[in-house]
Amino acid sequence: MASKFKGYMGKMLDVDLTKGTIGEYPVSDRDRELFIGGRYLSTKILWDELEKEVDPLSPDNILIIMTSPLTGTGAPSSSRYDISARSPLTGAIGHSNSGGNFGIFLKRTGWDGIIIRGKSEQKVYLEILDDKVEIKNADHLWGLDTRVTQEKMGDRGGKLTIGVAGENLVKFASVVCQERSHGRTGMGAVMGSKNLKAVFAYGTQKIELHDKDNFKETVKKWVALLKDHPATGVQAPKYGTSFFLNVLSKRNALPTKNFSRGSYEDAHMISGHRLTDEYLVKNSGCQSCTIRCGRVVMLDGEEIKGPEYEILCLLGSNMLINDMDAIIRWNYELDLLGMDTISTGTILGFAAELNEKGLWDNGIEFGKKDNISDIFQLIASRQGIGDDLSKGVRFLSEKYGGEDFAPHSKGLELSAYEPRASVGHGLGYATATRGACHLDGGYMVYFEVSGPVNLNPFHYRSKPSWVALDQDLLAVISAAGNCLFTSWTFVPKQAFRVPDSKILSSIVTKILTYSWPLISGMYRLPPFLLPIHLPMLPHSKALKQATGMKMNFGRFLRAGARGYNMEKLFNLREGITKKDDKLAKRFTDEPLLKGNKDSVVQLDKMLPVYYKLRGWDENGVPTKSTLKKLGLDFIDLGKIESYSSM
Repeated sequence: MASKFKGYMGKMLDVDLTKGTIGEYPVSDRDRELFIGGRYLSTKILWDELEKEVDPLSPDNILIIMTSPLTGTGAPSSSRYDISARSPLTGAIGHSNSGGNFGIFLKRTGWDGIIIRGKSEQKVYLEILDDKVEIKNADHLWGLDTRVTQEKMGDRGGKLTIGVAGENLVKFASVVCQERSHGRTGMGAVMGSKNLKAVFAYGTQKIELHDKDNFKETVKKWVALLKDHPATGVQAPKYGTSFFLNVLSKRNALPTKNFSRGSYEDAHMISGHRLTDEYLVKNSGCQSCTIRCGRVVMLDGEEIKGPEYEILCLLGSNMLINDMDAIIRWNYELDLLGMDTISTGTILGFAAELNEKGLWDNGIEFGKKDNISDIFQLIASRQGIGDDLSKGVRFLSEKYGGEDFAPHSKGLELSAYEPRASVGHGLGYATATRGACHLDGGYMVYFEVSGPVNLNPFHYRSKPSWVALDQDLLAVISAAGNCLFTSWTFVPKQAFRVPDSKILSSIVTKILTYSWPLISGMYRLPPFLLPIHLPMLPHSKALKQATGMKMNFGRFLRAGARGYNMEKLFNLREGITKKDDKLAKRFTDEPLLKGNKDSVVQLDKMLPVYYKLRGWDENGVPTKSTLKKLGLDFIDLGKIESYSSM
């Protein structure tokens, strides 16, 4: 269905692998305006098309690959696109956003996204060449790793593929494009369940913009802003995503020994600083990215993608392993197999503690590294202990015990931040719609621990408003098509001078911490009271100029809240309710720091405030007035049978 808005191609591809049919799915401009693109527009389609509680690995589940209006426009860090489905790992809304070039090439074929239904009887891949779409035999690709698969699909275009883990339905299998991974929530397993090995796209169509000249000027200034900012112009390019690893350890926020503590004595051995000083060959980055945070290192005489922060922590400090060379190799192996590095590292840490406590004799030990690569192979093939490991932390805790120290929320493994050192981040883990995700959770650790200026990380009263605001803002930035690292400019560059003065730093921390009533007030403001574009966040301005939508910061933020509520409603329909907005007792009952009773995540105190701020009732269900305010009043709460369960 053609769109009056620019930035979109105006068409959605609809492929049924069971029937072997190829068609077009109608998307209204009303839905484009309400949900923008990416994960949000995908969630709306899943709501419309999926029956309640379908088996995520059955043909009835739907996989959606969705671009955004800014994807491929030349806006900074706008090669992003999303893959969504009901998650086989959590049963909740599943989505994973990544870079690489596939999203750009998909839009150039004239399609904004692809809906994939059913299951092919044969092993297949999907080929899209402009308007020509074919389902092709993939016998020659099945069983290959993600790198070889892409190589066999030729030199041009964008390629999206799963590895052996996805073929074998590992519940945290990833999808890979170039060297970028859609890691979280098991989208690779959904692809594998459909016997879909890969998708290839190549096109030459142009993306039209509403206000091309002013858009170019905005992009020019935006690039300058990113290059001039200490976080995006210095720290991330120089040290990659792990530039704050040492800081996190010093401030007790670095998960160590299955999140039992927050500081690692050998943090310097696995830090971004050491990676840069001793291993870095050159920087890399996604197409149209000015930040260039990617690492290129050497392995066996070959240049490969280097490790990100998450794996350096979760297979490093979390496993009491300080071997940078080993982690570089493991990172490469996991990408080839197509497995989420975050879930894998957290699962192994939990399994090691189960073993240590005598709950499961599995051969996995803290500090033991000689069998890690073999364990990866067992997981990917689902053989031996690998079959249990392939199902995630929640499954392991239900089978072997250890629920009180199981690092997950809603079945998604915690990412690499200790929530007791950053209690707002902990609230984000518990309430994030796809589970324990640092990004969906609002990435509060940046404002509590790792940023240039911080809130008091243990002050629970200040956090609900900050969390809700950050969750909505990061989500809509993603839905519009930008990398979330572009949000780091929200903190003015002048703030990076504050830590030089202990007195000034202390004053700023108190001001930020006790400004929460102002944040709550701003969060509640209707869009017409925020009719501006923030200079440090040009996303709303670029979106307006690209599409021609009525857009300002107020509308942008409201779109974030709308989509977040849509995801919440999807989860409620799937039976994921207030009882699932939780963390293990290790994080809520056991203080991280001796003598600091506040170094726990006080969910019992934060959740009611968070729910009220969002316009949800005491059970975490959006009220009718909230739905009306957000333009979601087409949803009948009475049809969500599980919404009131506790």
